[in-house]
Amino acid sequence: MPAYAVIGGQWGDEGKGKIVDFLARDSQYVVRYSGGNNAGHTVLNDMGKFALNLVPAGIFWPHVTCIIGNGVVVDPEVLLKETQGLQDRGVDTSRLFVSDRAHLIMPYHVALDVLEEAARGSRAIGTTGKGVGPAYVDKVARIGIRVGDLLHATDEGTFLPRLEHVVEQKNAIITKVYGGQPISVKALYQSCLEWGERLRPYIRQTEVILQDALAKGEKVLLESAQGTLLDIDHGTYPYVTSSSPSIGGAMTGLGIPPQAIQGIVGIFKAYSTRVGAGPLVTELDDEVGNAIRDRAWEYGTVTGRPRRCGWFDAVAARYSNAVNGFTSIVLTRLDVLDGFSPIKVCVAYRRDGQTIDRFPTNTLELERCEPVYEEFPGWTEPTASAQRLDDLPRGARVYVQRLEKLIGAPIDVISTGPKREETVTIRPIFAPR
Repeated sequence: MPAYAVIGGQWGDEGKGKIVDFLARDSQYVVRYSGGNNAGHTVLNDMGKFALNLVPAGIFWPHVTCIIGNGVVVDPEVLLKETQGLQDRGVDTSRLFVSDRAHLIMPYHVALDVLEEAARGSRAIGTTGKGVGPAYVDKVARIGIRVGDLLHATDEGTFLPRLEHVVEQKNAIITKVYGGQPISVKALYQSCLEWGERLRPYIRQTEVILQDALAKGEKVLLESAQGTLLDIDHGTYPYVTSSSPSIGGAMTGLGIPPQAIQGIVGIFKAYSTRVGAGPLVTELDDEVGNAIRDRAWEYGTVTGRPRRCGWFDAVAARYSNAVNGFTSIVLTRLDVLDGFSPIKVCVAYRRDGQTIDRFPTNTLELERCEPVYEEFPGWTEPTASAQRLDDLPRGARVYVQRLEKLIGAPIDVISTGPKREETVTIRPIFAPR
């Protein structure tokens, strides 16, 4: 039962879209298991450049079936717009299926997300305002509405009273707590009827599809959103996302057993970035950080917000590896560091006069940490577009080898650009371990 998970090892934006698209060539299924349209995967291939928010990045391969799992929260308007946009550019979306167990992001979730974030003021988390967090709140509170419920929206005697009850609760909060505009239940019900009709061809009992595929020995690629350090349990809480991008979320977010997973691939940038609030120990608030941001165009796929940039944090990377148990590492954006000297790697933290090499649980403690750096001379020859390990300058190879040792897992693939062919494969990801 060969399933392979692709997981962000840092704070998201590691380049998972390119890597999933690259690995999907040798897969039969690509399945998304967490997050919502607060995540963005950028893919550049022969068909052009695409920014995906919900659709798995395997959609561009005609032999691949793509699935949005039950662990994802789905904004139906966003999904319909995204599928239409793909169809308009010649991409076949008939191989896309959405779990009937996935929860919906409703307009009141979006309204509450924006209003709650504004009310926090200087204590804002830095959400995307897409309604993802409030949708997960309702899921846990057992008042959420799921994708499969849309197929029964025409049953006014059952569906409509349930919708009215939820909207009444939400409007009370929106209007009386935050002074916002109420949601029209009549308009929302009409939208639900339309969504049910338009999404009907995509809605399936996807855990059955996946269980059957794994039983047949078909290769399934599990696509994470965001990164491990944004995990609701294992990330830098409270500055995290509302789901579990780490390996644990793959089982609950898809309905597959743990023994199905044969490989866990961690994606790491050759440096660190973060969007929104929260500690980033290696942050470079100077000309070097600005140069990395501008060279790599580190701006959010979903929001366009500038990403905070810093040197590679090996303490955080080791922690991410400990949480996930990576069997392979893919290192991305190595070419961004071409010409930088020196290049630094954080190998430990200094907190209150003591040196520590473990990632703190408490965010307040993490904010007091200062990086302990190891320096590298860098390299002047380009790594961009390299396709063989021997094509990389010696300084880059030394840097990669050191990161591999610090993380504690093998770096099997190096991405040297956004295109599929701009990839150095040291050892195939799907090779027997």
